Amino acid sequence: MSDTTAPPRPALDSLVGSSATRHHVVGPRDSATAWDNDVDVLATPVLLWLGEVTAMDVLRDEVTAPWMTVGLNHDSAHVAPTPVGEEITITATLTGVDGKVLTFEVEARDSRAVILRGVHGRAVVHRGAFERKLAERA
Repeated sequence: MSDTTAPPRPALDSLVGSSATRHHVVGPRDSATAWDNDVDVLATPVLLWLGEVTAMDVLRDEVTAPWMTVGLNHDSAHVAPTPVGEEITITATLTGVDGKVLTFEVEARDSRAVILRGVHGRAVVHRGAFERKLAERA
């Protein structure tokens, strides 16, 4: 199916206010020591990634082929350390839809405190067009 005959981009305004939650046990691969740091705590890049995939969970049933979402930006603060072995809970809430741009509030907590607060942006794009752009850059 070409881009010109693809179904219209999904309307997501009705999902504003919808949330998804994900639980994750911090393992050795999530540690900052796996990212060239010498402290055995949850690494910020892993925490940001968990926020992204939790935001994607909000849209899982609504954004289907040939559409997909891609990450645009993060404006987040990693505000507390979490040791390896601890379970964290990440929540993403869709707070805005502006055309193809989606805005999420993201928060993560461990057993003691909020460890991440921020905003994550995603865009709804046509998978075929995205893959063509990627191939041009390869």
